[in-house]
Amino acid sequence: MADRHPSLRAYLAGALVARTGDDMAGPALLLAALARTGSATGASSLLAAVTVSAAVGGPVFGALLDRAARPGRLLAGALLLYAAGLAVILGGLGRVPFAVTLLVAVVAGLLGPALSGGWTAQLPRVVPGKRLPRANALDAMTFGVAGLAGPALAGGVAEASGASTAVVVAAVLIAAAAPAAWRLPAPAGPVATPAGPVATPAGPVAAPAGPVAAPAESVATARPAPMTGLVASGVRAVLGSPPLARATLTSVLSCAAQGLMITCLPLLGERALGGAGFGAALLSGAALSALAANAILARHPRAVAPDSVLWAAPLLQAAALALAAALALAATGRPVALVVAVMAVGVAEGPQLTALFAVRHREAPDRLRSQVFTTGASLKITGFAMGAAAAGPLAGWSLPGALLVAAGTAALATPAFFAVRTADRPARPARPVPRA
Repeated sequence: MADRHPSLRAYLAGALVARTGDDMAGPALLLAALARTGSATGASSLLAAVTVSAAVGGPVFGALLDRAARPGRLLAGALLLYAAGLAVILGGLGRVPFAVTLLVAVVAGLLGPALSGGWTAQLPRVVPGKRLPRANALDAMTFGVAGLAGPALAGGVAEASGASTAVVVAAVLIAAAAPAAWRLPAPAGPVATPAGPVATPAGPVAAPAGPVAAPAESVATARPAPMTGLVASGVRAVLGSPPLARATLTSVLSCAAQGLMITCLPLLGERALGGAGFGAALLSGAALSALAANAILARHPRAVAPDSVLWAAPLLQAAALALAAALALAATGRPVALVVAVMAVGVAEGPQLTALFAVRHREAPDRLRSQVFTTGASLKITGFAMGAAAAGPLAGWSLPGALLVAAGTAALATPAFFAVRTADRPARPARPVPRA
């Protein structure tokens, strides 16, 4: 992922380190909670508390980033607080009431979107517009590398030095990315915070040739917008723009299917490969194929339109999940075919993430860019959590049935994409009815 632009290299290095620490933190916390409390229910509750609160924190943190004169410094502070939250959780496990530890996990999880949408929203300030497609593909690759390295590091460090050490290493990695975030460029124009509608400040989009004069009375009476209004404006920006709305809806459905699949992988590995532990290997295969697909896309960033990737990728995801369901239903295991099916899911998910970032960069207003990214990330996390929650009862009833539900959920993403697009088309004027 090397690039000749020094600012982009620092951006990618910081993003990779932070996201690897984040992907390491979840499994490490799960293992540490199991080791210290001995309760599988408590461990899963702790992981859920860290994950689900991100859905609430995303829009709020995005609004704060859009208001900040130096968003990189706010991002660096969020990384340090997130790392400190992990340390406090670890210190409280087995020593304070578990309800207190869960509360700390919820508060720490509010900062989770800083590592995904909050960081990616700063990319147009790092590279010029003509280099953005390639930089966007490289940024998406950091998620794939982190998805591979994070869980592997968590398991390896926990095995060698204990689960508590794995949590400490995850926190150190997240905190180590703070200097790169601190040096991220500031917005090119002034930060707009008036109460009423404001024009987009000069940023990556070309500004008018001459200065725009504002009425003196409107400047004198301008007041900072309340936080609730700013959060609502970010949500409206996502839902009110048809390209952003359909991209978000498509990605949420795909993430719900991914949550269903990941929960089924241990059972699938036990049934088809001879051990539940092989489910983690299947997940690594999916991450590896997603990384390879994004590497090819980074070399040819303009080969396919991002909107086309958004609706086509779920079809491949659905077909691969349907194949996995058929293999789970078969009496004899076919490990090679199962590995191919899971890797095909990764081939779909990797480019879809790159396409999603490209659409957000293209459509998001500059003054609401961070909110668009963090709100979208929060909705995706919610979709993933809902899919994972539904997968447990479904897999207990029927593993092939759960995988078929995952395939159907992914397949729904394509008509959902076109449904939003159709709804955006203006209605044709009614033809005059001739009188008799």
